[in-house]
Amino acid sequence: MFSVKAVCLVEAIHLATGCPRLAGRLIHPAVCHVHHWTKRDIDPRWSSWTGPNSTGEAGVSAHKTKVMAKQEQPGLLIVEIGGVCGVLEGHVELLKKHFHLITMKEFLKKKERLSEKIKSVLIYECRPVIDRELLQSLPHLKVIANSGVGVDHLDLKLISSFGVKVTNTPHAVSDSTADIGMALMLASARRLVEGCQIAVSPQTEHFAADWLGDEVTGATLGIIGMGSIGYKVAKRAKAFEMKILYHNRNQRKEEEEQAVGARYCEKMEDLLQQSDFVILVVNLTPQTHKLIGKRELELMKPTATLINISRGAVVDHDALVEALQNGIIKAAALDVTYPEPLPR
Repeated sequence: MFSVKAVCLVEAIHLATGCPRLAGRLIHPAVCHVHHWTKRDIDPRWSSWTGPNSTGEAGVSAHKTKVMAKQEQPGLLIVEIGGVCGVLEGHVELLKKHFHLITMKEFLKKKERLSEKIKSVLIYECRPVIDRELLQSLPHLKVIANSGVGVDHLDLKLISSFGVKVTNTPHAVSDSTADIGMALMLASARRLVEGCQIAVSPQTEHFAADWLGDEVTGATLGIIGMGSIGYKVAKRAKAFEMKILYHNRNQRKEEEEQAVGARYCEKMEDLLQQSDFVILVVNLTPQTHKLIGKRELELMKPTATLINISRGAVVDHDALVEALQNGIIKAAALDVTYPEPLPR
């Protein structure tokens, strides 16, 4: 998953900074407009040719060009290498083939010299933070590459006002996210986390006879957000012979519904009332902020489980805690929270 994201990011940065050989589909259309470069945009120092030119002068050798190209690699600002929010060490070799990596620590020490060299910023785990001060200090910045799908942590209007593009990796983790959704559903249904804790506890002498959890096969799964990832979840759920309901801004084509055996619920309330498992797969927008709150939780079955693989702020966590403590719903399985991590 991470290697796919790294390759997508390198290609997206190259495209946004003017490399014409890479696929435009890597740029999220709602986020970035791709500039169509002309010959005069290309720095002649990047050409690779030998022999005399049209004026009879000697051309630049391929070897010299490679050396010059290496010296002129565009600067890529990253928060750090490794650590909690840093770029994975396994990605560094790939990135260094195309960019001169500059950490935030280096940049802050030598801001006057390095600010001119930085053409792009790589956002990893929402770091570095992109604010007006940083944008003003990078006069030649062309692109901000986000390592995830969501860009809700970026002020797109502010960034656009500086003439900077934003890229993301919209499809790189679709399968992985769908997989984690299924894993969370199975783990919560069969109480795997609790069971593991009991199994490794020195005090455990036996398991309770009713420690079986709930059946997933044949249960009803409600998918809120039937985009690319939501549809992949449905495909996986079909293999478990689940009844699939979905709520989306737009109904999918009939043949797509039939392929996974999904039924459209125009009203989210209908889905909540009927589902044994409710999985959230939506983008975080003003409309989906706290989409699931006290009212929505009370509509769910007392035996139901809420699963969130979208963004933490899609759920009102205070309302969720209250619902769990009072038995309004049975369980919650969360890939994301807000804040993250939750207060202990």
